[in-house]
Parts: sequence; structure tokens; C-alpha cells
Amino acid sequence: MTVVTRFAPSPTGFLHIGGARTALFNWLYARHHKGKFLLRIEDTDRERSTEAAIEAIFGGMKWLGLDWDEEPIFQFSQRERHVEIANQLLEQGKAYYCYASREELAEMRETARAEGRPPVYDGRWRDRDPSEAPAGVDPVVRFKSPNEGNTIVHDKVQGDVTFANEQLDDMILLRADGTPTYMLSVVVDDYDMGVTDIIRGDDHLTNAARQIQLIEAIGWAVPNHTHIPLIHGPDGAKLSKRHGALGVEAYRDMGYLPEALRNYLLRLGWSHGDDEVISTEQAIEWFNLENIGKSAARFDFAKLENLNGLYIRSANDAYLTGLVAPILAEKTGQDLSPNQLNLIEKAMNGLKERAKSVNSLAESSVFLIAERPLALDKKAKSLITEEASAVLMRLADRLEILDVWNAETVEAAIRAAADAEDIKLGKIAQPLRAALTGTTVSPGIFDVLDVLGREQSVGRIRDVLSE
Repeated sequence: MTVVTRFAPSPTGFLHIGGARTALFNWLYARHHKGKFLLRIEDTDRERSTEAAIEAIFGGMKWLGLDWDEEPIFQFSQRERHVEIANQLLEQGKAYYCYASREELAEMRETARAEGRPPVYDGRWRDRDPSEAPAGVDPVVRFKSPNEGNTIVHDKVQGDVTFANEQLDDMILLRADGTPTYMLSVVVDDYDMGVTDIIRGDDHLTNAARQIQLIEAIGWAVPNHTHIPLIHGPDGAKLSKRHGALGVEAYRDMGYLPEALRNYLLRLGWSHGDDEVISTEQAIEWFNLENIGKSAARFDFAKLENLNGLYIRSANDAYLTGLVAPILAEKTGQDLSPNQLNLIEKAMNGLKERAKSVNSLAESSVFLIAERPLALDKKAKSLITEEASAVLMRLADRLEILDVWNAETVEAAIRAAADAEDIKLGKIAQPLRAALTGTTVSPGIFDVLDVLGREQSVGRIRDVLSE
């Protein structure tokens, strides 16, 4: 049998980090088994569902590299099919019309709370004849759930989870206006889409019990269930915005690489021995449900940042240049020229050694395309002392007459200058870095000179001397 998984977000906001991990686990499980990964947009909440949210979900998944195999299903468009199944259950006596008013339901819940019982529907219309219906009340359709015995969710992470049926009341299938509810829609859609494996957060465990009752009443096969523990913050509390419960696009805008975030999400609740850096190919090969942990994973920005730095250092220079370019273009207000792009790519090997994000990489690249005279930050300015200026002036003369310009020849020239001045190399390198980059942090100074070239390097040195 072909494995079919699905990711089914509600388009009422961004694709948050927990949803992204759920999508990743479903995607990996399908890819590992050479099955299908499907996408369903659960847009039955018409008031809160928005086109912007739908686009954010599509965009976030594409950015993460989680491709789906068929056209996305929009749940609202399937509502006639959902109603059809509800009517079928009515005909079979497995569902019924409930005429309880809002006031009755509120009183029912209040009484239950006062008596220390769960505030659930008491089944008062379960076996009554519709001829007893009060005037002016539009009925809902409720499922006639079993009220004795237990419902067991056979879960691949949680094990067998047992629910007493008396604790699960008769859920609504169709609202008073005839529209289907989430619980009914999910069951019908999963069946129609051929879903074999449901992988989702463990906050859906009670839903699973209710849905299994409904599936069995209809007479369909129950899919395999896997409920993943939720993601918590580093302090163990439920994940919030301060912890990192942001949309996927926010991580992109903060400068994280999609492959780094994908790797980090994979390790949030799943492990493969001591492996931390796991390629997509390895993830597909290794992924299973047995290695999903039973306790909540803890989100840690520091770990994500370190992992992102590892991915940046191993990334292709041209690829990183392509990511940095639009950030620099926005900063400067103009598109980068081919020469500027080549300059950045040539310097990238040195730039990426210290970078933890694409944004910091872009920031450290600014000096390469800055117009002369270069603006020096406060620390850099403090290095251009009278003594340093005199040394830089003599160094500029040496560099200007070099026969060949590359990292090796400029290094030899600077070391010779240090010897001639009888000073340590750092006494030249520090003010030189300030003059060339406007900062006190950069790739190796010899590489900077090599990338900038003779004209730009000597010009920048003379610019600070003329101020």
C-alpha cells in the first residue's frame, strides 16, 4: 500500500514553527516510503481564513523545500461531500437532529460544572422524536457516539491511549445553518484523499478519539496515527513569540538558511544517534516514527544560530552571494552591478567564516561596494592615530608600486613594511583594516586587499590620510 500523508493547516495566520515541523515530518515520512505528501487548506472558518495566510503557507513551505505531490485541497470546496456523509449517518440512525437552544446548552454546562462533571452535552435529543421539536429552533446534527466502553487510539509515538466513551459527548457534525464542522470535514477529507498516516501534534489526541468513533461508524478503515509532542520554549513553558513561535517567513527575514532551519526542526523531537548536522538526503533515508521522542522538544535560538553558522560556512559562495545581493540592494537603493557581485563572491569564502546569518553576512559585505570616501565607525576612527597615519602613508607608497597584486604579494609587502618600521604586524594590520573596511572586523586583511584590488585599496588608504 502506498503511504499517503498530509499537512492540513488553517489559513488564519502565518505558517508557524510548530506547523512547519509537522509538515516536515509528514513530508519526510512520505519521501522515506516513496509515497505521497498532500496539502490541504482547512479554510472552513470563513471569517478568519485569508488569502494572505494561504499565500504565507504556500510561500513558507516552498522556502523550506517541502514540495507537495498534488494540487492542494481546499476544505471549504468539499462541503457538499461532507454534508452527504452527515445525511448518510442520519439515514442510518447514527446521527440525529438536536434542537437544544443556546440557553439550554449554557444551563446544561453550568449545571455540570456545579456538580463537578465535565461540561459536555447530555444527549437530551439523542432518542427524542423530532416531532417534539420546539418552534423557531434550527437544529444541529449530532453524531450518536458510543456512550459505553472505551475508544483506543493506537498511536505510534504515544502508544495505546484509552478514552472512556462516557467522557466524549455527541459532537456536532452539521451546524444549525447546515455547514459541516471541522471534525466531520477532517474525517471525510482524509478518506477521500486516501490518507494512510496522520502525523500531527499531540494536542489533537482527543480529536483522534472522536474522529476514530466517526470513522468506524461510517465503516471506513482507520488511518495510522502519530501524535508528536509539542514544542516548548527553553524554559519548558508553552512556545510563545518570545521563544520563537514566529512565522517561517520571519526566520527567512532574520537570515536563516532554509536547509539549516529544516535540519533544526528535524532535531526538535527526533534523533538519529548523536548526529546533529543532517542533510536532506540523510533525513529522507533515516526518518522513522520510532525515533520521535515522547516528551516536548525545547526551542533554543542559540542552537539554531550555531547550526545556521555551520550551514553558511559550508554553503556555496555563489549561492550565498545570491542571498546577500537583494539585502544589499535594498540597503543601497540600487541593484548590484556584475562587478560588485563578482567582488562579493570573491570575498565570500572569508566573509562567511564568522557569519551566523545571511543578514550578518550582508552587513559584513557592505564595505566591498561602499563608495569612497569610506565612512569609518567610531572604533575604526580611533585606530587612525597620527602615528598610524604616517605608517599607512608609507605603506600606500609600497603597495602602489607592486608588480603583481594578489594575497601573497600584498602580504609580503606588508610584512616588509612592518620590519622596516620595526613594529609588530598588528600595528599595521589594525589601522589598515579600518581604512579599507570602515570597521574593525573583516576577513583576513590580505584577502581584503586582494579582493578590493590595487586602485580601490590604495585609494581608500589615501582617503583616510587626507581627512
